[in-house]
Amino acid sequence: MYVSQSRDHEVIAKLNRNVHNLHAKLYPKYFKEYNYNAMKETFNNLVENDNFVFLVLKDHEVPIGYAWIEIKNYPESVFKNEYKSVYVHQLSIVEGQTHKGYGKKLMNEVYDIAKKNDIDLIELDYWYENMAAKEFYKKQNFKKYREFAFRQL
Repeated sequence: MYVSQSRDHEVIAKLNRNVHNLHAKLYPKYFKEYNYNAMKETFNNLVENDNFVFLVLKDHEVPIGYAWIEIKNYPESVFKNEYKSVYVHQLSIVEGQTHKGYGKKLMNEVYDIAKKNDIDLIELDYWYENMAAKEFYKKQNFKKYREFAFRQL
């Protein structure tokens, strides 16, 4: 089992299926049904962004998970000091392969990338009803420092 950086938009689009389907199931009002061709086209553009890093986890050369991260630079302003973070946009393991340490392996690679870039802050968010993500990130020692709220009218 190993993790490597990848720009293979077709593999990433396939690996996106599980996390996208979960979002669509939990929040059908906001998420469209998974469409491989549309995802492939979207990720084809996203992999060209130099601020994005795509990590693919393979076991016996079979892709089984991925993480999409972004190196973010927050400039100094009158409100905040300048700082950097690694933002985790998505992390997904193919169906039937969860709870085997694959997500932890991907996150360890994220931590290594942050350290290599002298970044000490990892940021992410997840949908409130995504209990698997909530538990996973709790085990990874993530703490809440902001909350996002909404009011439906």
